[in-house]
Amino acid sequence: MSFFRRRSADDAPAGPAGRRSRGLGRKAPRGLTPVLDLSHGDEELRRLRALAEAGDWNAISSVLTEIEDAAELTWLLHRLSSVEGTERRLAAAVAERPEDTRLLLCSGARHIAWAWEARTGQRAQQVTEEQWRLFRERLDTAEEQLLEVAEREPSWLAPWFFLQIGARGASLGRSIATARFDAALRRDPEHLASHQQRLQQLCAKWGGSHEEMHAFARRTMLDAPEGSPLGEIVALAHLEHWLDLPGGEDHAYLTGPTVRAALREAALRSVLHPAYRRRRDWRATHNVFAMVLSLADERELAHAVFATLDDIVTDWPWYYLGGDEVENFRTHRDRCAP
Repeated sequence: MSFFRRRSADDAPAGPAGRRSRGLGRKAPRGLTPVLDLSHGDEELRRLRALAEAGDWNAISSVLTEIEDAAELTWLLHRLSSVEGTERRLAAAVAERPEDTRLLLCSGARHIAWAWEARTGQRAQQVTEEQWRLFRERLDTAEEQLLEVAEREPSWLAPWFFLQIGARGASLGRSIATARFDAALRRDPEHLASHQQRLQQLCAKWGGSHEEMHAFARRTMLDAPEGSPLGEIVALAHLEHWLDLPGGEDHAYLTGPTVRAALREAALRSVLHPAYRRRRDWRATHNVFAMVLSLADERELAHAVFATLDDIVTDWPWYYLGGDEVENFRTHRDRCAP
């Protein structure tokens, strides 16, 4: 079966920040038709997005102060940073309360996403001079703000996560990218989102290679305990490889016996393992596995993952297929049903 897809841009960032999203998204009704939910079914994120739309950054800072888990805080900020049009009131909040480090962190994260909004998802040769100027200018601001946050709060994970994205966008080089990844892992050795960013750094489109990318993904999975969500990195590596292939070769690649075996192993070692525990960001991970397993014709395992989602669709990775994310989800869910 052939699947239409939109190829990723050469310089698109990884994960949810790779696609712009505006507004709250509809609340997903459980057990009904699939619904795209920009809040990933997370009620606290939904409230934070509403506050961001309203420009109430002081209230957001107060909520974030109560979040003790570093990975959860980073995930919330990453999703929050994609709410468009929030940068002006956020800048005013930072100017009014320069001592509030969480507000400064929000601003740095927002500038990362805002930079890619300026650059757009076009391939590099199609980006205008003005778009490149805005891209670099916003990344420079993000760099300055995030480094200040890291200096004020040396134990925080979040600035080092966002600094990885900024380093790749600004082409600061592999040594700096590696140092920032290592800094994030010193604060959380199993931080999934930082491993996602490292995988991007090792992709062929960013100057790496398929061999280096796959070696990193497999090592990451095997070094983690069984039941860890880090098995997703293997799935993402094969998805990136698939995206890099011309039509015809892509489907043959994902449905080949070696790749199918690797995807089965990754799913059974992570999201389908008895020791697996859902974390705050679990719905995106499950959407990734549902999509890639379906594309690989691993329908039984794909169905098992789809069954966990209650028809909640995350924008990433379904936008890789082109067209409407909900229809992409529905098509693959239905073809995998017993």
